[in-house]
Amino acid sequence: MGEGVDPTHMCQTLVHKVAQSRQLMAVTDPDILILFESWLDELEYEVAAYLKQHPQGTTGDLAESLGLSKRGADFLLAKLQRQKEV
Repeated sequence: MGEGVDPTHMCQTLVHKVAQSRQLMAVTDPDILILFESWLDELEYEVAAYLKQHPQGTTGDLAESLGLSKRGADFLLAKLQRQKEV
């Protein structure tokens, strides 16, 4: 086909992603999702409380203080900023 997108590869990738999605949906338990959401809410509360006490703290400080990875701290900060909670 020359340069550009390979439609066969795109279709194979799409089919693989749909299969993965179905597999994940099959093992998802609503009770586990509720627990996860509760845990995430608690983490967001802890992040907001930390930021109030340490307004000049870095993401690394936040991660270390709460036992998170730096990537996890970045995610939570971005989420709270999008929600305008910090």
